[in-house]
Amino acid sequence: MTTKAVEVHGRCDERFSPVQDAFIRNFDEFGDVGAAVAVTIDGKPVVDLWGGVSDKETMDPWQEDTLVTVYSTTKGMTAICAHRLVEQGLLDLNAPVAKYWPEFAQAGKADVPVHMLLSHRVGLPTVSDELPEGAVFNWETMTDVLARQKPFWEPGTRHGYHGLTFGWLVGEVVRRISGKSLGTFFRDEVAAPLGLDFYIGLDAKHDARIATMYTAVVSVETAREMEELQQEVQGRMSPELLAARGNISIQGAHNSEAWRRAEIPAANGHSDARSLARVYGALACGGSVDGVDVLSPEAIATATIEQASGPDAMLTSSTRFAQGFWLSRDGNMGQNTRNFGHPGAGGSLGFADPDKHIGYGYVMNQMKVGLQNESTTSRRLIDALYSSL
Repeated sequence: MTTKAVEVHGRCDERFSPVQDAFIRNFDEFGDVGAAVAVTIDGKPVVDLWGGVSDKETMDPWQEDTLVTVYSTTKGMTAICAHRLVEQGLLDLNAPVAKYWPEFAQAGKADVPVHMLLSHRVGLPTVSDELPEGAVFNWETMTDVLARQKPFWEPGTRHGYHGLTFGWLVGEVVRRISGKSLGTFFRDEVAAPLGLDFYIGLDAKHDARIATMYTAVVSVETAREMEELQQEVQGRMSPELLAARGNISIQGAHNSEAWRRAEIPAANGHSDARSLARVYGALACGGSVDGVDVLSPEAIATATIEQASGPDAMLTSSTRFAQGFWLSRDGNMGQNTRNFGHPGAGGSLGFADPDKHIGYGYVMNQMKVGLQNESTTSRRLIDALYSSL
């Protein structure tokens, strides 16, 4: 399968040829550099495509086993880890976080329940302290400062996307209960049993497979519109939150060795599309695939109950959160409002459609503007997928 601009490899069932066509058009017309898309139905692969280049300077082709940073798509894997502990009877979502992490009780947080961490309602989207350089790569530094932090709003009274802090908050609860880092727990409990090529904290042996990430190219007009939206959001922030909003930053880190080695369970997972489609395919089929159990149907039902919906305290658009997963909104994960998963900055996405038993994964190395998938190349693939059903 080739075009003048890019070579595309893999397999695609004839029924889903519109997905293949859209994938090729994403390179020819919509700016993809390197990418992969995968779809499972009833746990079986029906689309598994990859193409383009992993690096624009070397022009190395995107391979079948290429990995790339998937940013906040990582959060879905972190959520699965928490819900596995719930299913095992080791974590109570209604219990205070401080039951498992005593230091978290500081600054009036003694009674804050675990479920508020998962639903972005705990009021800790950033920290007041100015952090030393490289703090985001040090687990103890980040969990200590979050334990001391006073919430920026009364927990439970509003929701606001915890873009980076989600991973340390949920990950520390997992660590305190299991004795394992979030990345290790995910590997042992989810990735290895399912055969996923997904890592939270990447070993150096995988470095040669990593695609270079390229930041979004933004037009002057789009930049102006984004600034206006940001000003609107900032106008709703308290002075304390407004002053602290930029204190945790990963700007410029995404191609660094430090980024790959660290465990930042909200943002620095490395994966291929195939792994996203497989894990969400399992969840779409009641929690298991090929005899491997990820979560029970009861655990999935709990994990996907809507907890918050509407204007987001931190983002320029409304959000709809369950317990660690995003719920489909305005078709960003298909038209079924029961669909759940997680997007990542720039366009990566994994989601499950529990009614049609679909698992979907898309990864790329040319970021697009936005988080919620309204204007990304993935949205075109999703539309093509559902038109084929």
